[in-house]
Amino acid sequence: MKKILFISNITNKISNFSYPSIVAAQSLGYEFHLAANLSGFTDDASKYNVTLHHIDLDRNPLSLKNIKAYKQMIDLIRKEGIDVIHCNTPIGGILGRLCGKKEKVPKIIYSAHGFHFYKGASLINNTFYKWVEMKMAHDTDAIITMNQEDFEAAKEMKLRNNGKVYFIPGVGVDTELYQLSKVDNTDIKRSLGLKEEDIVLIAMGDLIGRKNYKASIEAISRAKNNKLQFLICGKGPELSSLQQLVKRLGLEGQVHFLGFRKDIKELLNIADIFLFTTYQEGLPRSMMEAMSAGLPCVASNVRGNSDLITNGEGGFLCNPNDIDGFAKAINLISTSESLRKEMGLRNIESIKKFDVANVKSEMKNIYEREFIL
Repeated sequence: MKKILFISNITNKISNFSYPSIVAAQSLGYEFHLAANLSGFTDDASKYNVTLHHIDLDRNPLSLKNIKAYKQMIDLIRKEGIDVIHCNTPIGGILGRLCGKKEKVPKIIYSAHGFHFYKGASLINNTFYKWVEMKMAHDTDAIITMNQEDFEAAKEMKLRNNGKVYFIPGVGVDTELYQLSKVDNTDIKRSLGLKEEDIVLIAMGDLIGRKNYKASIEAISRAKNNKLQFLICGKGPELSSLQQLVKRLGLEGQVHFLGFRKDIKELLNIADIFLFTTYQEGLPRSMMEAMSAGLPCVASNVRGNSDLITNGEGGFLCNPNDIDGFAKAINLISTSESLRKEMGLRNIESIKKFDVANVKSEMKNIYEREFIL
C-alpha cells in the first residue's frame, strides 16, 4: 500500500484542516500518516485509521527546534517509505518540501493557506517571503491555494515537472452545524449580562496584532450606540493592551473578553453582526462560520475576506484602518433589522460553496490527478 504523509505545524485534533485529505487519500487506497507537533493532541486518531507522528515543529521560523524537526522528518520519511508528501502551513510547508527533496519523494504537494506576501504587506513580506515561495515552488509538484489572490500569484511560479496550481474553497466548514433552531437565546444573553434589546457583535480568533482588534474596539466607540455589545472570543498576548484600550475609551460595559469558548455555535446564534477588522487572512474560517450562522459581516477589505463577502451584499468591507468606515457600517446594519436579515440570508446561501463536502470532493479530484506515480 502506498503512503501519504500529511504535514502540519501544530495539531490538537483531526479537523477540516486534514479530514478532506484523509478521505481523499484513503479512497484511492493510500495509507495516511499525519506528522505535526502533537503536544496537545486529544483526538482518537484510530477512528480515522490514521497513523500519527509527533514532530517537534515550532511556528517560529527562527526556532532551533525546527532543526530537530527536520531530522525527525527525514527519519520518518526513510522509515515509512513515503510516496507522497502533502505539506501545509509555512513551517510545515518549508520543512516538508526540503525533506521531500532530500529523500527524493516522488510527489510533493503544498497547500498555501495564505502566502505571507500579499497586497498591502510590508516590503520584506513582498520581497523575501515571495522569493522563498518562488524558490520552494521548484521542488513542488502541485500547489493548492484557497483565495483568488494567492491563486493568481501561484500561477506565476515555476513548479517541478510543469506542476499545476489548484484552487479549492478553503478547508471547508460544515454549514448546517451553525444553523441552530433550539438555542435559548434569552438564557445565553442573560448569562453574559446582555439585554434582549442589545445589538450583539462577535469576533473569534487569537488576540494578536494581525487580527487588529484595536480597530474593532475603536469602531464600537466611534459608533456611539449604547446598545452595541461586542463579544471577543479568544486569548492571546494582546489581551492586556486591548483591555486597557477598552478602559481608556470607557467601553467596559460594551466590550466583553470571553476567552476560549467551546460554545461558538451558540454564541453566533445570539449575535447580530460579525465584526472582523483583521489585517491579513488566507480564507478565514471564523467568517465562514459566522456566515453559516446567518450573520451579516463588517470586515476588512483584505484577501480572503473579499473572497467571501461582496461589499454591500453580505456585509460591508472597509480598509483595515478605516475606523470611521467600520463605525458607519456598524451603525447602518445595527439600526436596520431588515438589512441584517437580508444580508444574513444571502450569506447562508453564498457560503454553501465553501461547505466541507465540496472541499472533500475537490481534494479527491486533485489527488486523483496527482497520485499517478
